[in-house]
Amino acid sequence: MTRTLGYGFTVSVMRVGELARRTGTTIRALRYYESLGLVMPQRLDNGYREYPSIAVELVEQIQTLTALGLRVEDARPFVECLADGHDEGDMCPAALATYRRSIVDLDERIARLAAQRDSLRARLDAAAGRGIGVDDRGPVASIPHRDPEELIGRRVGVLRFAATDGGTVDLGDSGCGLSIVFVYPLTGRPGVDLPDGFTEIPGARGCTEETCGFRDHHRDLLDAGAARVVGLSAQSSGYQRELVHRLRLTYPLLADPRLTAARALGLPTFTTGGMTLYRRLTLIVADGVVEHVFTSIPNPADHAEAVLAWLKERNAR
Repeated sequence: MTRTLGYGFTVSVMRVGELARRTGTTIRALRYYESLGLVMPQRLDNGYREYPSIAVELVEQIQTLTALGLRVEDARPFVECLADGHDEGDMCPAALATYRRSIVDLDERIARLAAQRDSLRARLDAAAGRGIGVDDRGPVASIPHRDPEELIGRRVGVLRFAATDGGTVDLGDSGCGLSIVFVYPLTGRPGVDLPDGFTEIPGARGCTEETCGFRDHHRDLLDAGAARVVGLSAQSSGYQRELVHRLRLTYPLLADPRLTAARALGLPTFTTGGMTLYRRLTLIVADGVVEHVFTSIPNPADHAEAVLAWLKERNAR
């Protein structure tokens, strides 16, 4: 709409509803800007507000700045710069000073948040490190283990573990169908060192790649006849939940920090960095009985594909 002024001059004006529509904001926000003296309308005798056409630029400038993290109040020098006839709202010295001050404030906030993050990581690492293959006397002593091939045909018995989905899983459940239980040593986390000597142990590396492989083939494994896929390690549930969230795993991990499965089934372990961990293997458990054991896993990243191929061959028999 236009309004005619003295001497025949006309100016483009708009009501508050039109300004809100053109800028994608709310009338409530526009009235807040008015209360701060940033976008000022003309008040008519009938109580209506009329805004000049430049109000669109002013509101868009405020929106741009708040999207960058500045407060609405910080937009004042930018709005004033536009109102004074400058093509851009950040051409005035006061606007440049606001940029500089905001960057300093942001650097300080980043430093505080980084310190908080590092403290949380340290607490997580300390909590996760406690109980990984240890008991009240320290690292779990060497557990006698059998040749995993001897497990074939053996009934697992009751073996319940806390799962990362909040429930519990009994590996010996006789009515659950076919379970794929991949046992792995330890998954690392970005920015956190692995235990001393871990990477030098043959077959220890590759746990993260293995868990991702089972994630990527999870649906295929279920379609091929698996009732469930679970991963088991000596790490705590808290540590495992972080991994499930970070890697978006589609199946639960089971925490066995006391190495209960090793004691019950004679699964092989090794000790490094003051922790006793599982050696890598995969059990195929059908209704509570071990049907097959994968002990040779030369490439953990491709192991899920090998298990899938075995399932398909089993189905064909």
